[in-house]
Amino acid sequence: MDVVLSWTGFAVALGIGLLIGAERERRKGGDGDAVAGIRTFAVVALLGAVGASFGITMLLLALAAVAALLAIAYARDTGSDRGLTTEVSLLLCLILGAVAIHQAPLAAGLAVAVTILLAAREPMHHFVRGVLTAEELNNLLVLAAATLLVLPLVPDRPLGPFDAINPRALWLIVILIMSIGAAAHTLLRLVGSRVGLPLAGLLSGFVSSVATIGVMGSQARSLPALRRSAVAAAVLSTVATFVQMAAVLAVTDLATLRVLAVPLACGGVTAAVYGVLWTWKGLHLSAADPVQGSVVFSVRASLLLGLMIAVVLLASAAMRVWLGDRGLAIATGVAGFADTHAAAVSVASLAAAGRIEPAATAVPILIALTSNSLSKAVIARTSGGRDYARPVLLGLAVVLAATWLGWWLG
Repeated sequence: MDVVLSWTGFAVALGIGLLIGAERERRKGGDGDAVAGIRTFAVVALLGAVGASFGITMLLLALAAVAALLAIAYARDTGSDRGLTTEVSLLLCLILGAVAIHQAPLAAGLAVAVTILLAAREPMHHFVRGVLTAEELNNLLVLAAATLLVLPLVPDRPLGPFDAINPRALWLIVILIMSIGAAAHTLLRLVGSRVGLPLAGLLSGFVSSVATIGVMGSQARSLPALRRSAVAAAVLSTVATFVQMAAVLAVTDLATLRVLAVPLACGGVTAAVYGVLWTWKGLHLSAADPVQGSVVFSVRASLLLGLMIAVVLLASAAMRVWLGDRGLAIATGVAGFADTHAAAVSVASLAAAGRIEPAATAVPILIALTSNSLSKAVIARTSGGRDYARPVLLGLAVVLAATWLGWWLG
């Protein structure tokens, strides 16, 4: 069995060398003075496999020998293109050949990834140099730092008055806000603001409608020409609220969903119609599409929106403590300021457990939707100013009216 595994490892190592070497051979373009081609890569991969089969000492000696030969070849190279891609790839090929002896699938997968990376040279260079702007790169680095550096250091436990704030959860919201802004900007670059911004709003609403409304407000404030499309995106994000509400109720208690089917349908359809109307208005703008001037996301605005959400969470927790359990409607209304879906699940769970009738769930859940809309209104006014907030607030009011009307008629 060990003999079979050993031969398999050598075969995989040879395949790795041939695969990476084939790409490097094509890159040489017939240049006989190039440092390495397909044969060199295949031999080096096998050298790594042989070294690994004889132990770590032999492998280190092989690695040192190849590194020394590469250093000599690089010193003798007088060409204008003195990159290190081929040299580093050759060393990596030796290491992957060694890994193939013990973990052949891992080595093969890494070899494919490396080959794809090497072959994508022109598209990657074009994207970084010709497509990606300096501001976009800086924002990408900020988002990466916020996610990979700051997030692991943030405490993951309730803190502050009433234990209302979980710093890690709040920082995740800030990251989410920046990510929504980055996604919206990407769609702007791909299809333009007239379609890209509403589409971004609709999709981002499934993550957080409140955060989406705040991000679109920042877009409208920084680029007034995008205001109509930003309004469409903000209202379309509420479509996701109704879709998610139906989904969580279906999972929690089908009887509650049947009670609220008509109100949710009325609210969702109204939000979609209002959003499409503003999208249509944006399509008929006479001004040029200001895609290149748009910002990826504003760090300051993202932090301010996170702070605003923290204030809403704190106020919601304080009201819950002060009011106690005086009524289901009051409790769900207070909870709705922070998260309407959590409030709806709590009410539907009571119905599923038989503690309340399904018919009694409609009013508390609709109150939660109403209080959540108030939070959205505050975020819209704070982030986007009066010109952005006025049509968004009108849209939220119309959607709420349609939802309550659907309940009344049902």
